[in-house]
Order: sequence, then structure tokens, then C-alpha cells
Amino acid sequence: MSNKTILITGCSSGIGRVTAKYFQTKGWNVVATVRSNPEAQTELNTLENVLVTGLDVTNENSVSTAISEAIERFGRIDVLLNNAGYGSYGVLEATPEQVIRKQFDVNVIGTLLVTRNVLPYMRRQKSGLIINISSMGGKISFPLGSLYHGSKFAVEGMSEALSFELETIGAGVKIIEPGMINTNFAETVGAAFNVDPTQTEYVAFVSKVMEGLETANSNHSEPILVAETIYEAATDGKRQLRYIAGADAEKIIAARKQLNDDDYMMLIKQNMGL
Repeated sequence: MSNKTILITGCSSGIGRVTAKYFQTKGWNVVATVRSNPEAQTELNTLENVLVTGLDVTNENSVSTAISEAIERFGRIDVLLNNAGYGSYGVLEATPEQVIRKQFDVNVIGTLLVTRNVLPYMRRQKSGLIINISSMGGKISFPLGSLYHGSKFAVEGMSEALSFELETIGAGVKIIEPGMINTNFAETVGAAFNVDPTQTEYVAFVSKVMEGLETANSNHSEPILVAETIYEAATDGKRQLRYIAGADAEKIIAARKQLNDDDYMMLIKQNMGL
């Protein structure tokens, strides 16, 4: 059994929650963080060696407080899993400024803030691993995803660049690229879909894209698959940077590598009837 500690952001549901439970069954100490109401996480709060605490990735005071609580409870942080994420889809012209900022505040700035605040401890330990949840959407893009894909492309770039400097302190970075996963992500996106009916030029395009995305989402994997991939990345001792989770992600990322830009975009348009 392990006595290592993992801190996970975004544990109120989905991948974060399942991963927290999975690592706990493997004997890890788990710091399961949620944006608000940690006391409401009844199941997680009953698990041995699990600390449930609040952490808002967009608030540095909240970040530093949660990390201090983790250190006080378990003495160290061996792995940071930057899982907290937000997805905004829709027509850019119809997207409010606050939605644009939220997308990057959570997925990009939040990931950087949490990472920056954990690194001093890893530097003193001379060891540690940052695991960032990207997406197959960090390697490919779908229509209406300029915000979401932009944020995940950023996660890919900053993770790759960070890996160079962390070698000097004995730490590392890994990226997880899930495909379509059976979480509440689709419902969250749908509830905040950015479209303006008065911009009639986009109506037919949006309708076709939404049909295509619904078809793609029907082939989803379960969150436990991602949790298992994260555990593999955390424990395999390899210098591998990227880990793909899901048959759909494997297929589309492989296709993207083989196609030039024009051919890839034509493939997407054909699949969505555009």
C-alpha cells in the first residue's frame, strides 16, 4: 500500500470525484478539493485518509489555504492533479466577455496558480508530479469550441514547456487526454451554450454542429477509465508526457497526426454535414 499524497482539484463530481475514490482504494492519502461546500461531500468525507477541503482555482488565497491544509494533514504532496475544468461552447460573436474570461480563468490561469503554489513544496522535497487534465480537445478541435479548445491547447503548451524546468528540481509533468466521458460536462455546456437567435447567419451551422456533437457524445467512456489512466501516469515511473484515455480519443488523435490541416478540417465538416 502507498503512503503517498495526491491533491485533486474539482472533486465534486465526474472525473475528480471518481479519481479521488480510486486513489483512496489504492492506499493513497487524498486531498479532495471542491470549489464550495466541502462539508456536503458526504461520501468523500467518510473515507479514511481523505481530506475534503475547499479550493477555488481562481482565488489564490483559497489555493494557498488548501495546500497548507494538505501539508498540515499529510506532510507532503507527491502528486497534484489539476482536474477542475469548465467548458464553454457556442458562437464567439454571441459570447459575453465574462464567459470568455471564465473559460480561461478556470482552465488556464487556475491550473497555473495551483501548480505555482504547490511547486515550492515539491522543490524542497526534490520530487513531485504535476498531472494536468487536458482533453482530446487539446490536440484537435470541433466547431463552436473556440473557447474550450483554446483553453485546452493552452494546457498542452504550458505543460510541455513546464516539464523542462521541473526536471531541475526533480519533479515532472504529465498530461491526460480523455475523449468523450460520461460526466455532467455535456449538460453543463448545454446550459451555458452561447448563441444569439438574432444572428441568423449562424442558425443552420449551429444546428448541424449540435447534431454532430450529440452523435459523438453517444460513444463516451466512463470516468473510471480516466481514473485508471491517471493512476498509471502517477505510478508507472515513465518519462512519458501524454496519456490518452478512451478509444474515441485514440482514434481521432491518431487521425489528426496523419492529416494536414486542410484534410482534417474537411473530415470534420464531412462528419458534421457542413
